[in-house]
Amino acid sequence: MLSVIVPAFNEEPSIDFAAGRIGDVLRKARIRYEIIFVDDGSKDSTWERICALSAADRAVRGVSFSRNFGKDAAIMAGLEAAAGECCAVIDCDLQHPPEKLPEMYSLWQQGFEIINGEKRSRGKESALHRTAAGLFNLIMNKALKTDMTRSSDFKLIDRRVARALLEMPERRVFFRALSAWVGYRATSVEFDVVERKNGSSNWSALGLAKYALANVTSFSSAPMQIVTVLGLVTLVFSLVIGIQTLVKWFGGSAVPGFTTVIILLLFIGSVLMISLGIIGYYIAQIYAQIKGRPRYIVARRCGGGEFDE
Repeated sequence: MLSVIVPAFNEEPSIDFAAGRIGDVLRKARIRYEIIFVDDGSKDSTWERICALSAADRAVRGVSFSRNFGKDAAIMAGLEAAAGECCAVIDCDLQHPPEKLPEMYSLWQQGFEIINGEKRSRGKESALHRTAAGLFNLIMNKALKTDMTRSSDFKLIDRRVARALLEMPERRVFFRALSAWVGYRATSVEFDVVERKNGSSNWSALGLAKYALANVTSFSSAPMQIVTVLGLVTLVFSLVIGIQTLVKWFGGSAVPGFTTVIILLLFIGSVLMISLGIIGYYIAQIYAQIKGRPRYIVARRCGGGEFDE
């Protein structure tokens, strides 16, 4: 059986549409399935729609968090609740096309344990978003030693891979990167990102920036290396200014000190504050890990039983 995990945050208009499309595709392909909606602390009637749908369709189940814990936590909760021999993760807005699921399932039957959905095109997005995504992927590529430029959360994984992910003790998880890190036999399927049919994206520019920063720092020490680079730049700059000052002093020229001192103080102070901020963020990550709080808290569940043709 295939367990399809659908994280949902304020996706009330998309619930019925997503379940209908996914169900139609899998029934036509004669694939036994269940759909697990994970309500990530929505403020609208997302959970009520999931419960109503699960009451009408025994293939649908629901898990609801006590508050918003984030998309990756919702994915992990879906993996934990899944009963299938393999699990697929797909966005509730169906920008990940469900029509690719039978192809991914077929590759799983051939022995592949991770089938990655790779973006052939990214759809409509601003130049700023595209640039930020490129920088984020560059850092993650360095950390993982693999190309994540076209990667997405749209994946189908074997039960063994899901078990390996769930056994990891880290509090802050980044599903997309961890599923690449664990290894196993992997392949990919290309897809085109499509426009949302209902509602609008819940991601703001600030939210995306926070999400990227959290995932980069949880999976890579690259920002810490920035501190070293800034230190070297400061050292070189200071040496140049120092040599210039000594040459003028030995030549008997007056050294214009006030402006130079102010510039140096501002520059070095900025570098120190940026460096402390980066180090402080990593200390906060360590603090969160040491506290050992759960990744998420499940408040409610609905539905039950599996779907069989």
